[in-house]
Amino acid sequence: MTQPLEKPAAHLEIIPATLEQEPILGNLLELYSHDFSELQELSLGEDGRFGYKRLPLYWSEPARYPFLIRMNGKWAGLVFVKRGSEVSGREAIWDMAEFFIVRAYRRRGVGTQTAHEIFRRFPGLWEVRVVPSNVPACHFWARAISSFTGEAINPARVENTNLWELYSFESKPGAELR
Repeated sequence: MTQPLEKPAAHLEIIPATLEQEPILGNLLELYSHDFSELQELSLGEDGRFGYKRLPLYWSEPARYPFLIRMNGKWAGLVFVKRGSEVSGREAIWDMAEFFIVRAYRRRGVGTQTAHEIFRRFPGLWEVRVVPSNVPACHFWARAISSFTGEAINPARVENTNLWELYSFESKPGAELR
């Protein structure tokens, strides 16, 4: 009698992206922009790409941190973290500038696990901004942040150049998954 094969445990990697990996990030950003174009007006350029003008800044400005996500050796998304609030301008805030999980890995815990790991890597005060029309993202961030902090999180609605649901919280040094 043969034993059933066990499914291997999922292996998540959150990798600081190098300049050599910029084309991979660029490709993932195209998928992200395509998804996001349902929620906000984004137009394709003459080259048929959405583009992401700020991508080079992640290697020229020291307060920006690009990451690639791999799940079981396959590309699964990206995370861009930067120092400084887009809402208040306060420099002491960690900002979740971009966060994207490829559709095949959504609703499997990859996003939550990634967010928690990023929060642990960057202890301190955080802001996560979400466009209110992105209802799935609003639900995701409320759950992910609440499970990280152990407290219910309610966003504040703020408007600067855009309207945002703003999630503010603190990642304490040594914070563990709850």
